[in-house]
Order: sequence, then C-alpha cells, then structure tokens
Amino acid sequence: MPLLDHFTEPVPLPRQWESFHTYWAAAIGGSLNRTLPDRFFAAVTVHPGGRVEADVAEFDRGPEPLGNGAGGGVALETYAPPAATVVLDAVFPDDVQVPIIDQHHDGRLAAVIELISPSNKQDPVARRTFAGECAAYLAKGVGVVVVDPVFTMRFNLHDELIDLVRHPVTERAPTGAWAYSAAYRPARRDDRNLIDAWIEPMAIGTRLPTMPLALLGWATIALDLEETYLEVCRLCRLV
Repeated sequence: MPLLDHFTEPVPLPRQWESFHTYWAAAIGGSLNRTLPDRFFAAVTVHPGGRVEADVAEFDRGPEPLGNGAGGGVALETYAPPAATVVLDAVFPDDVQVPIIDQHHDGRLAAVIELISPSNKQDPVARRTFAGECAAYLAKGVGVVVVDPVFTMRFNLHDELIDLVRHPVTERAPTGAWAYSAAYRPARRDDRNLIDAWIEPMAIGTRLPTMPLALLGWATIALDLEETYLEVCRLCRLV
C-alpha cells in the first residue's frame, strides 16, 4: 500500500490525519499484542494538545472554595501565587503514541512508537520539545520508533534530536527527508553506552519500511509499518 497524502488540503474525511493516526496507533498496538509474549502489552495513548491547553487555562482562575468530599470535611481554597518570576514559551502538541509496557517489571516502559502530527513540527519550541522527549526515553534505555508522514512541513525531527544531544558524528537524515521513519536502540558494547539508529526516508506513493523495535530488557523485533498501514486503509475504505 503506497503512502497517501494525509495533510495537503483539502483532505477527504477518511484520509484526515487526526482520525487516521488514531486508527493506525490502534492497529500497531493490536498487531504487537497478537505477537508479543504475555510479558508485554502495547497500549495506545492519544492526547490532543487542545485539551491540555484548556486544562492548564484553569490555573488562571481566581481562588474558589472546594468541597473536601461528601463526608463534611474542611473546605479547601485554591492558592493564588504571586506573579511568576519567569514566563516561558510552551507548547502542548498532539501526542499519538503506542507505549509497550513490561508487566514483569512493575509496568515499566520497554519501548514507545511515536506517530508524528503537524503540531510536533509547527515551530522550534515544538520540535525541541519532541526531541527532548525522545532523548529522555533513550536515556532510560527505552527503544523508540518515530514515524513521521508529515512531508508538508520541511523539518526533520531526527536532526533535531541529534542537535539536542550534540553528537557530531551521528548520521543525519538524508537531505529532503521530511517524511521518514527512525528507530533508536540504546545499547552497551565495549564498555561504551551507545544508541543504534536507523533512518528510512518515506515518500508519497512508496511502501512503508519495516523498522527495528528494541524492547528494554528483552530483544529487538520487526515493526512492519506497511502491514498496519494497509489494515487502516482498508478500515477507512481507502482501498
């Protein structure tokens, strides 16, 4: 199934990325759960950035008494702090993930698959925030796969990650690879802490790659993006 354009307006409803990404994350999670040992569970998390913006806006409301339960406890009053000493620009991007949980180790995160949305690439703060999230996973030994089909925004988040960790010898993405898949596997060899990386450019009309998915404390498995993408295209009646 060749990669379709989910971002150039006007996009037909079945191909719009918000719906398609949700289906795709569920298809990836379902495929993994059919093949992974019972030790692991692939979940799906979808966090719209707009919902976070609405929630944090509540902090600007004034103090308001809050009941402390139906048992007649003492009422609480919210705290109105003084003016902040510093105000920083922030970004609350859409977040579509497939986290793989290791149930034998108290539910620790073993790997994560990130499906990129336009809000992850919309400005320098968003791009640096995403790169920081990936760097934090890798620092904990968690395998990461990034799937970025947003070819309409000419930024590569792999290069953003390399810039963040300031690793001059790490291979950058091929020039013009605005849509791509990347996989990262933390490793230790020859008394060195390392990160193995694979970068595969993607283009409209071409098949999707199979990427290595490293599971912390276990092994590396194949993540067949083409198989799950085709499954979702069928569900959305695109084929």
